[in-house]
Amino acid sequence: MAILVTGGAGYIGSHTVVELLNTGYDVIVLDNFVNSNPEALNRIQQITGKEITFYKVNLLDKKSLTEIFAENQIEAVIHFAGLKAVGESVEKPLYYYQNNISGTLVLSKVMKEFGVKKMVFSSSATVYGTADSVPLNEDTPLGATNPYGWSKLMLEQIFKDLYVSDNEWSIALLRYFNPVGAHESGLIGENPNGIPNNLTPYITQVAVGKLDKLRVFGNDYDTKDGTGVRDYIHVVDLAKGHLKALDKVLTNNLVDAYNLGTGEGYSVLDIIKTFEKVTELNIPYEITERRAGDIAVSYADPTKAKQELEWKAERSLEDMLRDSWNWQQKNKNGYEN
Repeated sequence: MAILVTGGAGYIGSHTVVELLNTGYDVIVLDNFVNSNPEALNRIQQITGKEITFYKVNLLDKKSLTEIFAENQIEAVIHFAGLKAVGESVEKPLYYYQNNISGTLVLSKVMKEFGVKKMVFSSSATVYGTADSVPLNEDTPLGATNPYGWSKLMLEQIFKDLYVSDNEWSIALLRYFNPVGAHESGLIGENPNGIPNNLTPYITQVAVGKLDKLRVFGNDYDTKDGTGVRDYIHVVDLAKGHLKALDKVLTNNLVDAYNLGTGEGYSVLDIIKTFEKVTELNIPYEITERRAGDIAVSYADPTKAKQELEWKAERSLEDMLRDSWNWQQKNKNGYEN
């Protein structure tokens, strides 16, 4: 029996596939390379020494998806595939809703047809919207400030409704905070298309000389230094959280949400200063206008994941930024090297 990983060539997906293979799981990867690169799969095999079964398929293609399930014995699905840029989602809402929601509905229908009712779902801390207080726990009222966040929140509700209709389903809704870092080998890491949407790859691309300076979106938030505060989590810790969630859904029938974060909030300027400290480099930056859909402060209360999944983040902010820089130095142009 195998684990199907949708979006398995992506940033978080590739690191999770490494952890799955190293733990002894058989893995099938599905990806269409909209947000990823096929070289990531070669790197995964280099790290683990194990072969991957791979299909290049769009989740909206039900016929091809059905063939994958017919050809393989699939035990559970870890579902990463989806569009993920907050700013782009504000500009292209229909594109995001069509891809993220419709694609997941097609996947869920095919899973049901084959009796595969175990899933770990890639949700997001954006489902908390503009919460009144932090840290955010799983009982914090939900909302969203952009179409990307709404797509995740809508899917969470769909999965809850699915469980009400058929309690053989078991789905862990993993609400990620801000993944950063890379595998310690430097072989896989975050590989954004074009100008990065996320802070850390933006910083590392400035550091390696690909970009002139960092843009900091707003310094007038109600925070200690005016810049946005986020909970940053090492991508390897996040990947390990998926294996713990997989254990949970394979042995229980439930639909439940879990925060995956460190419980610590760091501002944009904190990240810049810490990166400069661990690399001994200078990062030039300029303050620009706030970005549509962004909020001031977001960090997790990860207690539930610790209690119910027996998981917690182990790596420090310094580890995250050091590993990000290691990846960028070894791969100045990402997987295009």
